[in-house]
Amino acid sequence: MPLYEHVLIARQDLSNAQAEGLVEHFSTVLADNGGQVVASEYWGVKTMAYKINKNRKGHYAYLRTDAPSAAVQEMERLARLHDDVMRLLTVKVDAHEEGPSVQMQKREERDDRRERRERR
Repeated sequence: MPLYEHVLIARQDLSNAQAEGLVEHFSTVLADNGGQVVASEYWGVKTMAYKINKNRKGHYAYLRTDAPSAAVQEMERLARLHDDVMRLLTVKVDAHEEGPSVQMQKREERDDRRERRERR
């Protein structure tokens, strides 16, 4: 089955438990349609670069899934209809990376950026 990564932004006035409940809800939607959630992460409340629906902050969640495209389309359809979900991004990937996502890693654990060239 194809591998996907999803980032979900929920309204800022939800509690942490409600935001994590949204992740569980969409996980069950995928499971009911023949897919599975490989890993999920709750990133917390983060400030956005611009306002979305008069909100400056949002609850961010991240899902790694192994699901058929029909299951992903159904999850996206239900997310568009859900009042608490502001944005949903789905990306098809070739392989899932091991370990936590970059957002969950400490700055010391991340790989260094490439070396900058010297100015001439």
